[in-house]
Amino acid sequence: MDDRFNDDEKLYRAVYPPEVTDMFWKLDGSLSSAAFADPKGLSVDRGFYRSDEDVITSMHKRFTGRIACVYIRTCNEISTVVKYLPSSVNKYHSEIHGSEDVVLLSKPQRRHLVMHAIVFM
Repeated sequence: MDDRFNDDEKLYRAVYPPEVTDMFWKLDGSLSSAAFADPKGLSVDRGFYRSDEDVITSMHKRFTGRIACVYIRTCNEISTVVKYLPSSVNKYHSEIHGSEDVVLLSKPQRRHLVMHAIVFM
């Protein structure tokens, strides 16, 4: 695994469910763009062509909540920067940044991602 991402690769994000905190969810139950805001860099797991089931099972061992995913192509459409940043405990850890110089995703970037996100219950 290296730092190159293909358009058809998925990135997965754990999001607290509304019963834990409702700040990431709209009243209609859909995902809010707040779920994609992190001033330290949006932490995600790269799919690296694993099945959704395998990724979700792995993430649920480390995180509480629902899992949302977006494709790299969706990130590229809005000029985000996806960085492969493996950690000692997670070889799939990556981050989505707003640009090379700005870590936080802009509101339009967050809205675009949430519009194209797939949420697994």
